[in-house]
Amino acid sequence: MKIDIRSRGKLPDHLRAHVERRVRFALGRFGHRIQRVTVSVADVNGPRGGVDLRCRVIADLGSLGRLTAEWADNSLTAAVDRAADRIARSVARTIERSRDVWTPLSSL
Repeated sequence: MKIDIRSRGKLPDHLRAHVERRVRFALGRFGHRIQRVTVSVADVNGPRGGVDLRCRVIADLGSLGRLTAEWADNSLTAAVDRAADRIARSVARTIERSRDVWTPLSSL
């Protein structure tokens, strides 16, 4: 699984490490199914403040398509954590649905 981290400005090394660690933790069990993960972090309102730190995670599952999860928060680490949790649930649900569709009749 390849992880691409994008930001509008320079992302400090400790935040970059947190993003990669959190995404690998959330999606590691699906690593063989996921081709690429793109994580975009941004401060939407700039210096004006507010709930504007956004994290968007896009997981490319090949033939199963692309899934996206997004979260905004006051804290970038909280936004990353919640978006990673959401994408992990979406990937699990998508993989489970694909298994249900392809269950052979002989196993019923």
